[in-house]
Amino acid sequence: MPARNQSIIYLMAINAVIFILSEFANVTELQSLALYFPLNDQFQIWQPFTHMFMHGSIAHILFNMFALWSFGTPLEQTWQTPKFLLFYFATGIGAAAIYTLANYYQFNMIINEIMALGYGSSHIDAILSQGMADQNLITALGKDRLIELMAIYHTPAVGASGAIYGVLVAFAMQYPNAKLSLIFLPVPISTKYFVPLIILGDLFFGVTKYSIGNIAHFAHVGGALTALIIMLVVKNTQRNFKVR
Repeated sequence: MPARNQSIIYLMAINAVIFILSEFANVTELQSLALYFPLNDQFQIWQPFTHMFMHGSIAHILFNMFALWSFGTPLEQTWQTPKFLLFYFATGIGAAAIYTLANYYQFNMIINEIMALGYGSSHIDAILSQGMADQNLITALGKDRLIELMAIYHTPAVGASGAIYGVLVAFAMQYPNAKLSLIFLPVPISTKYFVPLIILGDLFFGVTKYSIGNIAHFAHVGGALTALIIMLVVKNTQRNFKVR
């Protein structure tokens, strides 16, 4: 009889193999799986899906896989494999979409600021392709804004974190009173409190730019929001079906 969390085992195995190949075997072709900004030449249509199998560090993949195993297993056992996989990939792709939209909005804001200073498309192309900006632009716009523009355009997003946040939201809605014992908290905390707190934290860090490290906070928020919408739609659909 197959394990009732079989898909989670497969997901963990695929993530581990791709991480080993990309980090230790130096298979550079796997870089095309990461999610690039849509205006970047390295963007490919499959990346909103494939970026979920890429991770940037050992700590990154260990945390995500531990969360997938811990919170995903009860969901797969309750929902069965097809429904769980559909939910997992839907929230991951939703996370990529919302993360990309947030980046696109911020990217256009900075581009408009540059154009308002009298710089044209050729200057913008030089900034994006060669990192070239004159001192007047750096002074007027600010070095941090230019760095942010370059980071949005050139830095790919990797990781299953968006889908993991979706799993967290679903777990909290399915088991709101489940207690979590965490190292950094003196007492156990219910999932119905913990999950909203970490999502609000991601939203705060994403808006204020106070993030520690290169973390795609809006991908986390996007996965959580997608999961919430799916869960509410399914719940409402089931309720209407029962009423009829």
